[in-house]
Amino acid sequence: MSVSDWQAFISETDSRMAALRAGIPGVAKGFGETARAAIGAGALDSKTKELIALAIGITARCDGCLAYHAKAAAKYGASREEILETIGVAVYMGGGPSMIYGAEALAAFDAFAPSAPQG
Repeated sequence: MSVSDWQAFISETDSRMAALRAGIPGVAKGFGETARAAIGAGALDSKTKELIALAIGITARCDGCLAYHAKAAAKYGASREEILETIGVAVYMGGGPSMIYGAEALAAFDAFAPSAPQG
């Protein structure tokens, strides 16, 4: 999938996820707790963990992962250069498909980062 409006994509996905969470509240609660524990600062800071999650999203070819983790990376202060290096590692690990999803990840980050060039 090629997303052109990452803000709208997150809004639509949030609505779908709300319906899913309502249907499986126990699983959703457990997943939320896992996410908070995994991303919380520890030996690695939250920004680094979001960059790792973004790289995994690229190699897994998960549009939702790109959107949410690019947004979170921007929130935690990731620079465009850090995003580009993260994409480079994902391409190394995932080959050509990761190159395509890396371009999508960069577009997602650019949509959420306040100072990133829009394009």
